[in-house]
Amino acid sequence: MKNSRLVYSTGILPDEVEDNEPVTQPINEKQVKLHLDRKAGGKIVTIVRGIKPASSLVIIARELKKSCGVGGAVKNGDILIQGSHREKIKEILTGKGYSVKLSGG
Repeated sequence: MKNSRLVYSTGILPDEVEDNEPVTQPINEKQVKLHLDRKAGGKIVTIVRGIKPASSLVIIARELKKSCGVGGAVKNGDILIQGSHREKIKEILTGKGYSVKLSGG
């Protein structure tokens, strides 16, 4: 295309992210907490806290959103997933080797 160019980008381009990168994290730092929060308008959001390093947040958030079939975002080191999906997210993260604790809600 003649006029095809990137006008504005808010983050990493999809070509720059490798999905095959293993998530390496010491065992004692793999404690993840799942919270439920009610946002404006009564909407429920599942919040995933405690995933380190921060570089893996985008990859894990993308996988969680895709498997739950909903939207979400990464803000302030937390992953926000729309709706109440704690059990499904717990299964996915436990399969990745994280120790998951349910809290709130």
